[in-house]
Amino acid sequence: MGEQSERPIHGVAVDAGSGLEAAIRDARGSRAQPGDLLTFKRSVLTVLGPQASTVLIDAACGPHLLADYPDGCAPMMAYEADVYHISDDERITVLPDNLTVSEYPGLGVRQLKFFMYYAPDDSVDLNIRKLEIVAEVGRECEANDVRYLVEPLVYHRGIETGTAAFAQLKPELVRRATEAFAAPALKADVLKVEVPVDLNFVDGFGAPDMSRPDALEAFRYAAEPAAGQDLVYLSAGVAFEFFEASLMMAREAGVNFSGFMCGRAIWSDAVGVFGRDGESALVDWLADTGRARLQRLIAAVD
Repeated sequence: MGEQSERPIHGVAVDAGSGLEAAIRDARGSRAQPGDLLTFKRSVLTVLGPQASTVLIDAACGPHLLADYPDGCAPMMAYEADVYHISDDERITVLPDNLTVSEYPGLGVRQLKFFMYYAPDDSVDLNIRKLEIVAEVGRECEANDVRYLVEPLVYHRGIETGTAAFAQLKPELVRRATEAFAAPALKADVLKVEVPVDLNFVDGFGAPDMSRPDALEAFRYAAEPAAGQDLVYLSAGVAFEFFEASLMMAREAGVNFSGFMCGRAIWSDAVGVFGRDGESALVDWLADTGRARLQRLIAAVD
């Protein structure tokens, strides 16, 4: 585990749970149906899957979607109860109660994703507990021949995400998280990491708090601990154009990364389309704008 593969990763993520379900329900209003979340995810999978190397689904809806994977698109399923379901203070990921890692191969799933919120400056005891949970899932993946994608999501207890102060600290937080989660004991095959800069504070995109050369250096600095290992960037809900620009900056910086896992930056606008005009309009939007966005991300990394 931990060696870089030759095949690029062009991933679409549609593993969002209760938050996406609530957004769809709000968009649909009086037309909302119990199966709307599954309908939305199935549309993303079947329309975008043929161009993606993998599509990430969640543990709750996932078993109902496995038969819909197109040829050439490898199934990947999250190992979390809900990405929005965490213990409030410690931010420890809750495991699913409907699946075990040992069941993944029997379902035809050979790739598992697991995320953990991680603040490098939190207490040592708490971070040791978090890393041990990540390592235990890694051991189960290794025992069951399941490829393990690990996603550290950084935060700082004293500084709010999205602020200029957090943007200044983010390259260091991402680097320290990457270093911690790249440790061999955690058995990660792929690290799914955040873009280490917030373009809202980079010259040319937003407030000029960080110069472009400094932003490029931040990409190199944050990725160093993952040298020789598969590393992919996640979109974290930013606007599509910002994520595309981030991937292009990573390439410009010379970062040797393997690709991307992108969710909301591709399909978030489709929620409103589904709400207003229904499933047929959703499929049309994905076939037009969704596919075009995915192709642009592939071009940005390849």
